[in-house]
Amino acid sequence: MLDLVIKGGTVVDGLGSAAFEGDVGVRDGVITAVGKVTERARRTLDAAGAIVTPGFVDAHTHYDGQVTWDDELIGSASNGVTTAVLGNCGVGFAPVRDGGQAELIDLMEGVEDIPGTALHEGIPWGNWETFAEYLDFLRGRSWSLDIAAQLPHGPLRHYVMGERGYDEAGEQPATAEDVAEMARLAHDAAQAGAVGFSTSRILFHRGMSGRPVPGTFAPEAELLAIAEALYAGGAGTVQAIPANGESEVPGAGGDPAKLLEEVRMLARISRKSGVRCTFTTSQHSGDPGLYREVLATAAAANVAGARLSPMVMPRAATVLTTLGGYHLFMRRPTYLRLAERFSGAELVAALRDPAVKSAILAEPDHPHERPGSMQNSMPPFFRRALPRTFRMTDPVDYEPPLEKSLASLAATAGRAEDEYLYDFLLEDEGTSVGMYLAVNYVDGNLDAAGEMLADPNSVSGLSDAGAHVNFICDMSVPTFHLAHWVRDRTRGERLPIELVVAKITAKPAETFGLTDRGALVPGRRADVNILDLDRLAVRPPKLLHDLPAGGSRFIQPGEGYVATVVRGVPTRLADQDTGERPGRLAR
Repeated sequence: MLDLVIKGGTVVDGLGSAAFEGDVGVRDGVITAVGKVTERARRTLDAAGAIVTPGFVDAHTHYDGQVTWDDELIGSASNGVTTAVLGNCGVGFAPVRDGGQAELIDLMEGVEDIPGTALHEGIPWGNWETFAEYLDFLRGRSWSLDIAAQLPHGPLRHYVMGERGYDEAGEQPATAEDVAEMARLAHDAAQAGAVGFSTSRILFHRGMSGRPVPGTFAPEAELLAIAEALYAGGAGTVQAIPANGESEVPGAGGDPAKLLEEVRMLARISRKSGVRCTFTTSQHSGDPGLYREVLATAAAANVAGARLSPMVMPRAATVLTTLGGYHLFMRRPTYLRLAERFSGAELVAALRDPAVKSAILAEPDHPHERPGSMQNSMPPFFRRALPRTFRMTDPVDYEPPLEKSLASLAATAGRAEDEYLYDFLLEDEGTSVGMYLAVNYVDGNLDAAGEMLADPNSVSGLSDAGAHVNFICDMSVPTFHLAHWVRDRTRGERLPIELVVAKITAKPAETFGLTDRGALVPGRRADVNILDLDRLAVRPPKLLHDLPAGGSRFIQPGEGYVATVVRGVPTRLADQDTGERPGRLAR
Protein backbone atom coordinates (compact mmCIF):
# COMPACT_ATOMS: atom_id res chain seq x y z
CA MET A 1 0.00 0.00 0.00
CA LEU A 2 1.16 3.50 -0.80
CA ASP A 3 1.51 6.14 1.90
CA LEU A 4 0.15 8.87 -0.35
CA VAL A 5 -1.34 9.32 -3.77
CA ILE A 6 -1.87 12.69 -5.45
CA LYS A 7 -4.78 12.20 -7.82
CA GLY A 8 -5.80 13.77 -11.08
CA GLY A 9 -3.57 16.83 -11.41
CA THR A 10 -1.73 18.39 -14.34
CA VAL A 11 1.77 17.05 -13.80
CA VAL A 12 4.75 19.28 -14.67
CA ASP A 13 7.70 17.01 -13.94
CA GLY A 14 10.50 19.59 -13.57
CA LEU A 15 12.55 18.14 -16.42
CA GLY A 16 10.94 20.23 -19.15
CA SER A 17 8.67 17.48 -20.43
CA ALA A 18 5.21 18.43 -21.69
CA ALA A 19 2.60 18.67 -18.94
CA PHE A 20 0.14 15.77 -18.69
CA GLU A 21 -2.79 14.62 -16.61
CA GLY A 22 -1.81 12.03 -14.04
CA ASP A 23 -1.27 10.83 -10.49
CA VAL A 24 1.77 10.63 -8.23
CA GLY A 25 2.26 7.68 -5.88
CA VAL A 26 4.48 7.90 -2.77
CA ARG A 27 5.89 5.32 -0.38
CA ASP A 28 8.50 5.88 2.35
CA GLY A 29 9.08 9.45 1.24
CA VAL A 30 9.95 8.46 -2.32
CA ILE A 31 7.96 8.72 -5.56
CA THR A 32 7.05 5.23 -6.73
CA ALA A 33 4.87 5.97 -9.75
CA VAL A 34 3.82 8.86 -11.96
CA GLY A 35 0.92 8.54 -14.42
CA LYS A 36 -2.09 6.35 -13.75
CA VAL A 37 -1.77 5.09 -10.17
CA THR A 38 -4.28 2.42 -9.14
CA GLU A 39 -2.59 1.10 -5.99
CA ARG A 40 -4.44 1.95 -2.80
CA ALA A 41 -2.98 4.56 -0.44
CA ARG A 42 -3.37 5.49 3.21
CA ARG A 43 -3.94 9.10 2.17
CA THR A 44 -5.17 10.77 -0.99
CA LEU A 45 -4.77 14.41 -2.01
CA ASP A 46 -7.18 15.55 -4.70
CA ALA A 47 -5.34 17.57 -7.37
CA ALA A 48 -8.18 17.83 -9.90
CA GLY A 49 -7.93 21.17 -11.68
CA ALA A 50 -4.56 21.90 -10.02
CA ILE A 51 -0.94 21.88 -11.16
CA VAL A 52 1.39 19.29 -9.61
CA THR A 53 5.09 20.16 -9.59
CA PRO A 54 8.21 19.10 -7.75
CA GLY A 55 8.87 21.08 -4.59
CA PHE A 56 10.80 24.25 -5.32
CA VAL A 57 14.53 24.44 -4.58
CA ASP A 58 15.58 27.94 -3.47
CA ALA A 59 19.24 28.21 -4.39
CA HIS A 60 20.08 31.46 -2.60
CA THR A 61 18.95 32.07 0.99
CA HIS A 62 20.50 33.35 4.21
CA TYR A 63 18.88 31.25 6.89
CA ASP A 64 22.27 30.35 8.45
CA GLY A 65 21.26 31.74 11.84
CA GLN A 66 17.49 31.43 11.59
CA VAL A 67 17.56 27.65 11.11
CA THR A 68 18.98 27.35 14.62
CA TRP A 69 15.83 28.81 16.22
CA ASP A 70 13.01 28.67 13.64
CA ASP A 71 11.52 25.39 12.45
CA GLU A 72 8.75 26.74 10.20
CA LEU A 73 10.68 29.13 7.90
CA ILE A 74 7.33 30.48 6.78
CA GLY A 75 8.69 32.89 4.18
CA SER A 76 10.00 30.04 2.07
CA ALA A 77 7.64 27.25 3.11
CA SER A 78 4.58 29.32 2.15
CA ASN A 79 6.06 29.88 -1.31
CA GLY A 80 6.39 26.21 -2.20
CA VAL A 81 10.04 25.80 -1.23
CA THR A 82 10.93 22.31 -0.06
CA THR A 83 14.74 22.74 -0.08
CA ALA A 84 16.60 25.96 0.76
CA VAL A 85 20.33 26.42 0.16
CA LEU A 86 22.01 28.67 2.72
CA GLY A 87 25.60 29.87 3.25
CA ASN A 88 25.64 32.16 0.21
CA CYS A 89 27.71 35.31 -0.43
CA GLY A 90 30.69 34.17 1.64
CA VAL A 91 29.00 34.85 5.00
CA GLY A 92 27.82 32.44 7.68
CA PHE A 93 28.55 31.17 11.17
CA ALA A 94 31.10 28.37 10.84
CA PRO A 95 33.90 27.66 11.27
CA VAL A 96 34.35 29.93 14.28
CA ARG A 97 36.76 29.96 17.20
CA ASP A 98 35.52 30.83 20.66
CA GLY A 99 35.51 34.60 20.82
CA GLY A 100 35.17 35.00 17.06
CA GLN A 101 31.38 34.98 16.98
CA ALA A 102 31.11 38.77 17.08
CA GLU A 103 33.15 39.06 13.88
CA LEU A 104 30.81 36.74 12.00
CA ILE A 105 27.75 38.58 13.29
CA ASP A 106 29.36 41.86 12.21
CA LEU A 107 29.74 40.44 8.70
CA MET A 108 26.24 39.00 8.46
CA GLU A 109 24.58 42.11 9.86
CA GLY A 110 26.49 44.41 7.51
CA VAL A 111 26.20 42.30 4.36
CA GLU A 112 22.72 40.86 4.80
CA ASP A 113 21.13 43.36 7.21
CA ILE A 114 19.99 40.75 9.73
CA PRO A 115 19.82 42.39 13.19
CA GLY A 116 22.91 41.56 15.20
CA THR A 117 20.84 41.49 18.38
CA ALA A 118 18.74 38.65 16.94
CA LEU A 119 21.85 36.72 15.92
CA HIS A 120 23.51 37.20 19.32
CA GLU A 121 20.41 36.12 21.22
CA GLY A 122 18.90 33.57 18.85
CA ILE A 123 21.89 31.44 17.81
CA PRO A 124 22.94 28.81 20.39
CA TRP A 125 26.62 29.70 20.24
CA GLY A 126 29.04 27.21 21.76
CA ASN A 127 27.58 24.17 20.03
CA TRP A 128 30.15 24.15 17.22
CA GLU A 129 33.57 25.32 16.11
CA THR A 130 34.23 23.55 12.81
CA PHE A 131 31.85 23.50 9.87
CA ALA A 132 31.36 19.77 10.39
CA GLU A 133 30.24 20.46 13.97
CA TYR A 134 27.83 23.12 12.71
CA LEU A 135 26.32 20.52 10.37
CA ASP A 136 26.17 18.02 13.23
CA PHE A 137 24.15 20.54 15.23
CA LEU A 138 21.78 21.10 12.30
CA ARG A 139 21.33 17.33 11.89
CA GLY A 140 19.70 17.35 15.29
CA ARG A 141 17.01 19.77 14.13
CA SER A 142 13.99 19.49 11.86
CA TRP A 143 12.03 22.00 9.81
CA SER A 144 9.07 22.31 7.48
CA LEU A 145 11.53 21.96 4.56
CA ASP A 146 15.02 20.64 3.91
CA ILE A 147 18.03 22.90 4.17
CA ALA A 148 21.43 22.50 2.51
CA ALA A 149 24.52 24.38 3.64
CA GLN A 150 27.56 25.83 1.90
CA LEU A 151 30.93 26.61 3.47
CA PRO A 152 31.34 30.42 3.39
CA HIS A 153 34.68 32.02 2.51
CA GLY A 154 34.48 34.82 5.10
CA PRO A 155 34.34 32.62 8.21
CA LEU A 156 36.79 30.14 6.68
CA ARG A 157 39.40 32.81 5.97
CA HIS A 158 38.91 34.48 9.35
CA TYR A 159 39.22 31.12 11.11
CA VAL A 160 42.53 30.38 9.40
CA MET A 161 44.06 33.85 9.12
CA GLY A 162 42.43 35.96 11.82
CA GLU A 163 42.68 39.68 11.17
CA ARG A 164 44.99 39.04 8.22
CA GLY A 165 42.05 37.44 6.46
CA TYR A 166 40.55 40.84 5.62
CA ASP A 167 43.63 41.82 3.55
CA GLU A 168 42.00 45.14 2.60
CA ALA A 169 45.03 46.67 0.91
CA GLY A 170 46.46 43.48 -0.55
CA GLU A 171 49.43 43.76 1.80
CA GLN A 172 48.83 40.54 3.75
CA PRO A 173 47.88 37.87 1.22
CA ALA A 174 47.29 34.31 2.29
CA THR A 175 50.47 32.31 2.59
CA ALA A 176 50.91 28.88 1.05
CA GLU A 177 50.27 27.44 4.50
CA ASP A 178 47.07 29.48 4.86
CA VAL A 179 45.76 28.28 1.51
CA ALA A 180 46.62 24.68 2.30
CA GLU A 181 44.73 24.90 5.59
CA MET A 182 41.68 26.48 3.97
CA ALA A 183 41.74 23.72 1.36
CA ARG A 184 41.97 21.04 4.06
CA LEU A 185 39.00 22.51 5.92
CA ALA A 186 37.00 22.77 2.69
CA HIS A 187 37.67 19.09 2.01
CA ASP A 188 36.53 18.21 5.53
CA ALA A 189 33.38 20.34 5.18
CA ALA A 190 32.49 18.63 1.91
CA GLN A 191 32.94 15.20 3.45
CA ALA A 192 30.75 16.28 6.37
CA GLY A 193 27.91 17.27 4.04
CA ALA A 194 28.48 20.79 2.71
CA VAL A 195 26.94 21.14 -0.75
CA GLY A 196 29.31 23.88 -1.86
CA PHE A 197 31.53 26.86 -1.08
CA SER A 198 30.58 30.53 -1.41
CA THR A 199 32.56 33.73 -1.85
CA SER A 200 31.84 37.44 -2.27
CA ARG A 201 34.04 39.68 -4.38
CA ILE A 202 32.22 43.03 -4.25
CA LEU A 203 33.03 45.97 -2.00
CA PHE A 204 29.36 46.79 -1.46
CA HIS A 205 29.37 43.75 0.82
CA ARG A 206 30.86 45.03 4.08
CA GLY A 207 30.54 44.18 7.74
CA MET A 208 29.16 46.67 10.21
CA SER A 209 32.76 47.65 10.92
CA GLY A 210 33.01 48.85 7.33
CA ARG A 211 35.48 46.17 6.30
CA PRO A 212 34.84 43.98 3.25
CA VAL A 213 34.17 40.26 3.58
CA PRO A 214 37.35 38.20 4.03
CA GLY A 215 38.04 36.69 0.63
CA THR A 216 36.91 39.75 -1.36
CA PHE A 217 40.45 40.15 -2.73
CA ALA A 218 41.39 36.46 -2.78
CA PRO A 219 43.49 35.54 -5.85
CA GLU A 220 42.46 32.89 -8.33
CA ALA A 221 45.02 30.43 -6.97
CA GLU A 222 43.35 30.48 -3.54
CA LEU A 223 39.89 29.92 -5.00
CA LEU A 224 41.18 27.11 -7.20
CA ALA A 225 42.87 25.32 -4.29
CA ILE A 226 39.65 25.48 -2.26
CA ALA A 227 37.56 24.33 -5.23
CA GLU A 228 39.83 21.36 -5.91
CA ALA A 229 39.72 20.29 -2.27
CA LEU A 230 35.95 20.75 -2.16
CA TYR A 231 35.49 18.59 -5.23
CA ALA A 232 37.80 15.90 -3.85
CA GLY A 233 35.70 15.88 -0.67
CA GLY A 234 32.49 15.21 -2.58
CA ALA A 235 30.90 18.65 -3.02
CA GLY A 236 30.83 20.16 -6.47
CA THR A 237 29.59 23.77 -6.41
CA VAL A 238 31.17 27.20 -5.93
CA GLN A 239 28.75 30.12 -5.54
CA ALA A 240 30.16 33.58 -6.20
CA ILE A 241 29.11 37.21 -6.08
CA PRO A 242 31.54 38.38 -8.76
CA ALA A 243 33.05 41.86 -8.86
CA ASN A 244 30.77 43.73 -11.22
CA GLY A 245 32.11 47.25 -11.61
CA GLU A 246 29.16 48.85 -9.82
CA SER A 247 30.93 50.10 -6.73
CA GLU A 248 32.05 53.72 -6.58
CA VAL A 249 34.82 52.78 -4.14
CA PRO A 250 38.27 53.25 -5.72
CA GLY A 251 39.76 49.92 -6.74
CA ALA A 252 36.42 48.12 -6.67
CA GLY A 253 36.43 47.50 -10.42
CA GLY A 254 34.87 50.53 -12.06
CA ASP A 255 35.39 49.06 -15.51
CA PRO A 256 32.30 47.01 -16.45
CA ALA A 257 34.58 44.52 -18.21
CA LYS A 258 35.66 43.40 -14.78
CA LEU A 259 32.57 41.21 -14.58
CA LEU A 260 33.56 39.35 -17.74
CA GLU A 261 37.06 38.83 -16.31
CA GLU A 262 35.48 37.27 -13.24
CA VAL A 263 33.32 34.99 -15.37
CA ARG A 264 36.37 33.84 -17.30
CA MET A 265 38.21 33.21 -14.03
CA LEU A 266 35.33 31.09 -12.74
CA ALA A 267 35.38 29.17 -16.02
CA ARG A 268 39.07 28.37 -15.51
CA ILE A 269 38.43 27.27 -11.93
CA SER A 270 35.55 25.07 -13.09
CA ARG A 271 37.57 23.40 -15.85
CA LYS A 272 40.60 22.76 -13.64
CA SER A 273 38.77 21.59 -10.51
CA GLY A 274 35.62 19.96 -11.87
CA VAL A 275 33.26 22.10 -9.78
CA ARG A 276 30.21 23.87 -11.10
CA CYS A 277 30.35 27.64 -10.60
CA THR A 278 27.16 29.62 -10.17
CA PHE A 279 27.29 33.40 -9.97
CA THR A 280 24.88 36.32 -9.76
CA THR A 281 23.88 37.73 -13.14
CA SER A 282 21.54 40.68 -13.64
CA GLN A 283 20.93 43.79 -15.73
CA HIS A 284 22.45 47.02 -14.37
CA SER A 285 21.95 50.61 -15.43
CA GLY A 286 25.69 51.21 -15.86
CA ASP A 287 25.85 48.77 -18.79
CA PRO A 288 22.32 47.50 -19.57
CA GLY A 289 23.46 45.00 -22.20
CA LEU A 290 26.34 43.46 -20.27
CA TYR A 291 24.23 40.55 -19.06
CA ARG A 292 24.02 39.29 -22.65
CA GLU A 293 27.81 39.21 -22.85
CA VAL A 294 27.91 37.32 -19.56
CA LEU A 295 25.45 34.71 -20.83
CA ALA A 296 27.40 34.35 -24.09
CA THR A 297 30.71 34.05 -22.23
CA ALA A 298 29.28 31.36 -19.96
CA ALA A 299 27.84 29.45 -22.91
CA ALA A 300 31.18 29.49 -24.74
CA ALA A 301 33.02 28.40 -21.59
CA ASN A 302 30.63 25.48 -21.12
CA VAL A 303 31.25 24.33 -24.68
CA ALA A 304 34.97 24.39 -23.80
CA GLY A 305 34.50 22.13 -20.77
CA ALA A 306 33.49 24.44 -17.92
CA ARG A 307 30.31 24.10 -15.88
CA LEU A 308 28.93 27.60 -15.38
CA SER A 309 25.38 28.34 -14.22
CA PRO A 310 24.57 32.07 -14.19
CA MET A 311 22.15 32.61 -11.31
CA VAL A 312 19.35 34.95 -12.35
CA MET A 313 16.23 36.47 -10.87
CA PRO A 314 12.77 36.39 -12.50
CA ARG A 315 11.99 39.99 -11.56
CA ALA A 316 13.71 43.13 -10.34
CA ALA A 317 15.28 43.00 -6.91
CA THR A 318 12.72 44.79 -4.79
CA VAL A 319 13.96 47.39 -2.29
CA LEU A 320 11.20 48.54 0.05
CA THR A 321 10.80 51.97 1.59
CA THR A 322 8.28 52.52 4.37
CA LEU A 323 8.08 54.50 7.57
CA GLY A 324 8.33 51.32 9.65
CA GLY A 325 11.43 50.16 7.79
CA TYR A 326 14.07 52.08 5.81
CA HIS A 327 13.49 55.41 4.11
CA LEU A 328 15.18 58.57 2.85
CA PHE A 329 14.73 60.50 6.10
CA MET A 330 15.71 57.85 8.64
CA ARG A 331 19.06 59.50 9.48
CA ARG A 332 17.81 63.10 9.68
CA PRO A 333 18.45 64.46 13.21
CA THR A 334 14.89 65.69 13.76
CA TYR A 335 13.45 62.36 12.62
CA LEU A 336 15.83 60.43 14.87
CA ARG A 337 14.78 62.49 17.90
CA LEU A 338 11.08 61.95 17.18
CA ALA A 339 11.50 58.22 16.47
CA GLU A 340 13.13 57.80 19.88
CA ARG A 341 10.05 59.31 21.58
CA PHE A 342 7.15 58.16 19.43
CA SER A 343 5.97 55.26 17.31
CA GLY A 344 2.90 54.36 15.29
CA ALA A 345 0.14 56.96 15.11
CA GLU A 346 1.96 59.34 17.46
CA LEU A 347 5.03 59.40 15.22
CA VAL A 348 2.89 59.97 12.12
CA ALA A 349 1.12 62.88 13.84
CA ALA A 350 4.43 64.44 14.83
CA LEU A 351 5.80 64.09 11.30
CA ARG A 352 2.75 65.82 9.84
CA ASP A 353 3.61 69.03 11.68
CA PRO A 354 4.62 71.50 8.90
CA ALA A 355 7.54 72.81 10.96
CA VAL A 356 8.83 69.27 11.54
CA LYS A 357 8.47 68.47 7.85
CA SER A 358 10.41 71.59 6.83
CA ALA A 359 13.20 70.82 9.28
CA ILE A 360 13.58 67.20 8.16
CA LEU A 361 13.55 68.11 4.47
CA ALA A 362 16.32 70.68 5.03
CA GLU A 363 18.62 68.58 7.22
CA PRO A 364 21.65 66.51 6.20
CA ASP A 365 21.88 62.88 7.32
CA HIS A 366 23.43 62.06 10.68
CA PRO A 367 25.92 59.19 10.13
CA HIS A 368 25.30 55.89 11.86
CA GLU A 369 27.97 55.09 14.44
CA ARG A 370 28.89 51.87 12.63
CA PRO A 371 30.24 52.69 9.16
CA GLY A 372 29.13 49.44 7.51
CA SER A 373 25.50 49.81 8.53
CA MET A 374 23.07 49.92 5.65
CA GLN A 375 21.38 52.74 7.53
CA ASN A 376 24.30 54.80 6.21
CA SER A 377 24.17 53.67 2.59
CA MET A 378 20.42 53.37 2.07
CA PRO A 379 19.04 56.92 2.60
CA PRO A 380 20.89 58.52 -0.36
CA PHE A 381 20.11 55.38 -2.33
CA PHE A 382 16.38 56.03 -1.97
CA ARG A 383 16.72 59.48 -3.54
CA ARG A 384 18.50 58.12 -6.62
CA ALA A 385 15.91 55.33 -6.80
CA LEU A 386 12.77 57.47 -7.17
CA PRO A 387 12.52 57.16 -10.99
CA ARG A 388 12.04 53.41 -10.49
CA THR A 389 10.17 53.51 -7.15
CA PHE A 390 6.48 52.63 -7.26
CA ARG A 391 3.55 52.38 -4.90
CA MET A 392 3.13 48.77 -3.80
CA THR A 393 -0.28 47.45 -4.82
CA ASP A 394 -2.28 44.40 -3.72
CA PRO A 395 -1.67 42.04 -5.43
CA VAL A 396 1.76 43.40 -6.21
CA ASP A 397 2.45 44.60 -9.76
CA TYR A 398 6.14 43.87 -10.33
CA GLU A 399 6.10 45.19 -13.90
CA PRO A 400 4.55 48.68 -13.67
CA PRO A 401 5.07 51.38 -16.34
CA LEU A 402 7.65 54.06 -15.55
CA GLU A 403 5.03 56.81 -15.68
CA LYS A 404 3.67 55.39 -12.41
CA SER A 405 6.95 55.92 -10.56
CA LEU A 406 6.99 58.29 -7.60
CA ALA A 407 9.36 60.58 -9.50
CA SER A 408 6.93 60.78 -12.42
CA LEU A 409 3.97 61.38 -10.13
CA ALA A 410 5.88 64.14 -8.32
CA ALA A 411 6.72 65.81 -11.64
CA THR A 412 3.11 65.61 -12.79
CA ALA A 413 2.01 67.23 -9.53
CA GLY A 414 4.68 69.91 -9.86
CA ARG A 415 6.24 68.97 -6.53
CA ALA A 416 9.79 68.37 -5.33
CA GLU A 417 10.60 64.65 -5.21
CA ASP A 418 11.78 64.63 -1.57
CA GLU A 419 8.62 66.37 -0.38
CA TYR A 420 6.42 64.04 -2.42
CA LEU A 421 8.16 61.00 -0.93
CA TYR A 422 7.82 62.44 2.60
CA ASP A 423 4.05 62.76 2.23
CA PHE A 424 3.82 59.36 0.57
CA LEU A 425 5.44 57.69 3.59
CA LEU A 426 2.76 59.19 5.87
CA GLU A 427 -0.16 57.89 3.81
CA ASP A 428 -2.38 55.15 5.24
CA GLU A 429 -1.31 56.21 8.73
CA GLY A 430 2.31 55.56 7.93
CA THR A 431 1.86 52.08 6.46
CA SER A 432 2.25 52.87 2.75
CA VAL A 433 5.09 51.00 1.03
CA GLY A 434 7.15 52.05 -1.95
CA MET A 435 9.16 49.52 -3.93
CA TYR A 436 12.30 50.36 -5.86
CA LEU A 437 12.79 47.98 -8.77
CA ALA A 438 16.57 47.82 -8.76
CA VAL A 439 18.35 45.46 -11.16
CA ASN A 440 16.61 43.98 -14.22
CA TYR A 441 14.39 47.05 -14.71
CA VAL A 442 16.58 49.48 -16.65
CA ASP A 443 14.14 49.49 -19.59
CA GLY A 444 11.03 49.85 -17.47
CA ASN A 445 9.98 46.24 -18.09
CA LEU A 446 11.08 42.69 -17.33
CA ASP A 447 12.23 41.72 -20.82
CA ALA A 448 15.83 41.32 -19.64
CA ALA A 449 14.76 39.10 -16.74
CA GLY A 450 12.76 36.91 -19.12
CA GLU A 451 15.70 36.62 -21.49
CA MET A 452 18.00 35.52 -18.67
CA LEU A 453 15.41 33.11 -17.30
CA ALA A 454 15.03 31.45 -20.70
CA ASP A 455 18.79 31.03 -21.19
CA PRO A 456 19.59 27.28 -21.24
CA ASN A 457 22.53 27.65 -18.84
CA SER A 458 20.86 29.82 -16.21
CA VAL A 459 19.46 28.77 -12.86
CA SER A 460 16.85 30.87 -11.11
CA GLY A 461 17.39 31.95 -7.53
CA LEU A 462 18.39 35.07 -5.59
CA SER A 463 15.36 35.25 -3.30
CA ASP A 464 17.74 36.19 -0.45
CA ALA A 465 15.13 34.72 1.91
CA GLY A 466 16.09 35.39 5.50
CA ALA A 467 18.23 38.42 4.62
CA HIS A 468 17.75 42.21 4.33
CA VAL A 469 14.85 41.79 6.67
CA ASN A 470 13.88 45.47 6.88
CA PHE A 471 14.11 46.67 3.30
CA ILE A 472 14.14 43.79 0.79
CA CYS A 473 11.53 41.04 0.56
CA ASP A 474 11.99 38.76 -2.43
CA MET A 475 11.24 35.44 -0.74
CA SER A 476 8.11 35.22 -2.93
CA VAL A 477 10.05 34.80 -6.18
CA PRO A 478 9.22 31.04 -6.41
CA THR A 479 5.52 31.92 -6.51
CA PHE A 480 6.16 34.88 -8.81
CA HIS A 481 7.70 32.60 -11.46
CA LEU A 482 4.35 30.97 -12.08
CA ALA A 483 1.96 33.79 -11.24
CA HIS A 484 3.69 36.30 -13.52
CA TRP A 485 5.65 34.48 -16.22
CA VAL A 486 3.13 31.70 -16.83
CA ARG A 487 -0.22 33.38 -16.10
CA ASP A 488 -0.30 37.16 -15.73
CA ARG A 489 2.26 38.91 -17.88
CA THR A 490 0.75 41.43 -20.31
CA ARG A 491 3.71 43.66 -21.21
CA GLY A 492 5.57 41.04 -23.20
CA GLU A 493 5.77 37.33 -23.91
CA ARG A 494 5.00 34.76 -21.27
CA LEU A 495 7.07 31.63 -20.72
CA PRO A 496 5.93 27.99 -20.88
CA ILE A 497 5.15 26.42 -17.54
CA GLU A 498 7.48 23.49 -18.27
CA LEU A 499 10.48 25.83 -18.61
CA VAL A 500 9.59 27.93 -15.58
CA VAL A 501 9.08 24.92 -13.30
CA ALA A 502 12.38 23.37 -14.41
CA LYS A 503 14.22 26.57 -13.49
CA ILE A 504 13.09 26.35 -9.85
CA THR A 505 13.17 22.58 -9.35
CA ALA A 506 15.48 20.26 -11.29
CA LYS A 507 17.92 22.98 -12.38
CA PRO A 508 18.86 24.31 -8.91
CA ALA A 509 18.81 20.78 -7.50
CA GLU A 510 21.32 19.74 -10.16
CA THR A 511 23.39 22.89 -9.59
CA PHE A 512 24.03 21.88 -5.99
CA GLY A 513 24.32 18.15 -6.57
CA LEU A 514 20.98 17.35 -4.94
CA THR A 515 20.06 14.82 -7.58
CA ASP A 516 17.65 12.91 -5.32
CA ARG A 517 15.00 15.64 -5.74
CA GLY A 518 13.72 18.28 -8.15
CA ALA A 519 11.72 16.04 -10.50
CA LEU A 520 8.50 14.03 -10.44
CA VAL A 521 9.93 10.69 -11.51
CA PRO A 522 10.03 7.35 -9.71
CA GLY A 523 12.93 7.08 -7.30
CA ARG A 524 13.15 10.80 -6.51
CA ARG A 525 12.27 12.39 -3.18
CA ALA A 526 8.55 12.97 -2.74
CA ASP A 527 8.82 16.76 -2.48
CA VAL A 528 5.72 18.02 -4.27
CA ASN A 529 3.61 21.15 -4.71
CA ILE A 530 -0.07 21.12 -5.65
CA LEU A 531 -1.06 24.62 -6.67
CA ASP A 532 -4.13 26.36 -7.98
CA LEU A 533 -2.69 28.50 -10.77
CA ASP A 534 -5.82 30.67 -10.93
CA ARG A 535 -5.52 31.59 -7.25
CA LEU A 536 -1.74 31.89 -7.04
CA ALA A 537 -0.96 35.34 -5.64
CA VAL A 538 1.89 37.50 -4.37
CA ARG A 539 0.55 39.89 -1.75
CA PRO A 540 2.38 42.88 -0.23
CA PRO A 541 4.99 42.04 2.41
CA LYS A 542 4.05 42.22 6.07
CA LEU A 543 6.32 43.75 8.71
CA LEU A 544 6.56 41.53 11.79
CA HIS A 545 8.47 41.96 15.06
CA ASP A 546 9.11 38.31 15.85
CA LEU A 547 12.87 37.88 15.56
CA PRO A 548 14.86 37.17 18.73
CA ALA A 549 15.34 40.33 20.84
CA GLY A 550 12.22 41.78 19.21
CA GLY A 551 13.82 42.32 15.82
CA SER A 552 11.62 43.22 12.87
CA ARG A 553 11.41 41.56 9.47
CA PHE A 554 9.32 41.59 6.33
CA ILE A 555 7.72 38.34 5.21
CA GLN A 556 5.70 37.67 2.06
CA PRO A 557 3.70 34.43 2.19
CA GLY A 558 2.44 33.04 -1.08
CA GLU A 559 -1.20 32.13 -1.71
CA GLY A 560 -2.83 29.51 -3.89
CA TYR A 561 -1.02 26.36 -2.70
CA VAL A 562 -3.39 23.43 -2.27
CA ALA A 563 -0.62 21.44 -0.60
CA THR A 564 3.13 21.25 -0.15
CA VAL A 565 4.60 17.83 0.55
CA VAL A 566 8.10 17.17 1.94
CA ARG A 567 9.42 13.60 2.04
CA GLY A 568 5.87 12.43 1.41
CA VAL A 569 4.45 14.39 4.37
CA PRO A 570 2.06 17.33 3.82
CA THR A 571 3.64 20.34 5.53
CA ARG A 572 1.11 22.86 4.24
CA LEU A 573 -2.53 22.43 3.27
CA ALA A 574 -4.68 25.25 1.84
CA ASP A 575 -1.92 27.78 2.54
CA GLN A 576 -1.70 26.78 6.20
CA ASP A 577 1.14 25.14 8.13
CA THR A 578 0.23 21.61 9.24
CA GLY A 579 2.81 21.53 12.04
CA GLU A 580 4.64 18.62 10.42
CA ARG A 581 8.45 18.96 10.37
CA PRO A 582 9.91 16.30 8.04
CA GLY A 583 12.66 18.63 6.75
CA ARG A 584 16.24 17.69 7.51
CA LEU A 585 19.77 18.68 6.54
CA ALA A 586 20.34 17.70 2.90
CA ARG A 587 23.74 16.40 1.86
